Amino acid sequence: MYELTVKDEFSAAHQLRGYEGACEHLHGHNWKVEVAVRGMDLNSIGILIDFKEIKRALREVLAELDHRNLNELPAFRELNPSSENLARYIFYRLRERLAGKPVKVYRVTVCETERACASYLED
Repeated sequence: MYELTVKDEFSAAHQLRGYEGACEHLHGHNWKVEVAVRGMDLNSIGILIDFKEIKRALREVLAELDHRNLNELPAFRELNPSSENLARYIFYRLRERLAGKPVKVYRVTVCETERACASYLED
């Protein structure tokens, strides 16, 4: 099994409905995102998938979120745009974009600060 990771970032605002504290108010983050994909077989030139394909798919997903108020997006009108829910959202959007490729999305990690990250993965 091989695992590849790519990283990117986006800036967005959000607020956590029902949260008691500062995060209940509109605020922003420069979110850092790390994606891990896995696959079994290398191609004829010895690579699993071109990193560019993963980066492009991730950029497309993050473009939907960048410089937005996440609470206003359809996916987060009812669901809090927490780091946990963002990681899951990005995971599924990437999985759609990488369908048919020789890799499966394994893990998405979203960091709102250097010391506060959440990951979503499936067995």
